[in-house]
Amino acid sequence: MDSHAKKMALNSKLPKIYLAIDNCFASKRWTRPGDWMRIIADMGVSHVEASADNEIDPLYSTEIYRQRWLEEVANASIRTGVNICNLYSGHGTYSTMGLTHEDGSVRDHIMDDWIKKMIDIASTQEAGLGFFCHAFNNSVLQDKEKYSFHLEDLYDRLAGLAEYAAHQGLKSLGLEQMYTPHQVPWTIRGACEMMENVFGRSGKPFYITIDVGHQSGQRKFLKPDHKLLEKLLQAVKSGNKIENCWLGIDKAYELVHEAANDPVGKQAEKINEILELADEHNYLFAEYDDGDPFNWLEALGCYSPIIHLQQTDGTVSDHWPFNSRFNAQGIITGNKVLDSLRNSYLQTDTGMPPKCNEIYLTIEVFSGTSEIPYDIIQKLEESVLYWRDFIPEDGLSLDKLV
Repeated sequence: MDSHAKKMALNSKLPKIYLAIDNCFASKRWTRPGDWMRIIADMGVSHVEASADNEIDPLYSTEIYRQRWLEEVANASIRTGVNICNLYSGHGTYSTMGLTHEDGSVRDHIMDDWIKKMIDIASTQEAGLGFFCHAFNNSVLQDKEKYSFHLEDLYDRLAGLAEYAAHQGLKSLGLEQMYTPHQVPWTIRGACEMMENVFGRSGKPFYITIDVGHQSGQRKFLKPDHKLLEKLLQAVKSGNKIENCWLGIDKAYELVHEAANDPVGKQAEKINEILELADEHNYLFAEYDDGDPFNWLEALGCYSPIIHLQQTDGTVSDHWPFNSRFNAQGIITGNKVLDSLRNSYLQTDTGMPPKCNEIYLTIEVFSGTSEIPYDIIQKLEESVLYWRDFIPEDGLSLDKLV
């Protein structure tokens, strides 16, 4: 196949791109569907990601209210031309142990009474669903066998949800990537493993949501080496505290304090023991490349039907807007996002779900509790204007945008 034919073949597989806004900005302020749909329509956006926090969380609302909400959504959509493209979990379930709670009844509750109900709601809108509602307790992270049990249980539950979503006709289902060891998937390798496992167990597509600010923590959790540990031992021996230094399991920190008072020969043994513990608990460590949002987009963008957009300098995930002030210090640019996405479609992976035919680039800008409403709207308008330079029309193929 010549280069022109290869290019044509690639372009035929590239996804359609849409610009969307997460209505999390409206939480506790503009809570009626007609309110936030009007605001979003006035910005020239037709697609919205509806956050569970904005009064549609099944754990905090009633069945009667949810039916009324759906009726309001339908009426407001006709008036404004805005439609719900995806639903998403919010802070309510993010703050729980959820699907990896050590009590199985809680895991069942989150799966059956939250996620499945959200799938049902999303399916009425011909929308997708993304979520994150789990975390690993520290005692689980300390124990390889416990960790393996809960990880396998999580994969089984996600596979069950993928099957349920397919049965309900859901457009897409996926889990958001995070950036710390207790919230998986948080590495590129772990995200691939998750999607391969869920797809392999269910035979149904299951995806990931990449957030371009969720690479701000991984480089705090790199595996220690011999040189770092020698330096750390000397610091502790001199009376300094261990601060902002990731060693993995708690036992490693105990060994550092013990070794600080040992003779040199014994210190070498303790260092080797710490390094062995790190290898045994490899799931607690990231690679340096995991800390780059564009590495994530190139590796997994083709498996991310929802991509959350926030401006960041790479060290924080504060969901900055895309305005002149934050763009000046931020690293996220429209060109790099689109180029990285295109590169992701060049790869050939086995065992993974089908590559996405549609991707919703979704502005996820948070609003502060004491922030003035006018300012919230203004920073969103500026963010939309920025991204419309790169996505002038919804539904264009990626090859038309790069």
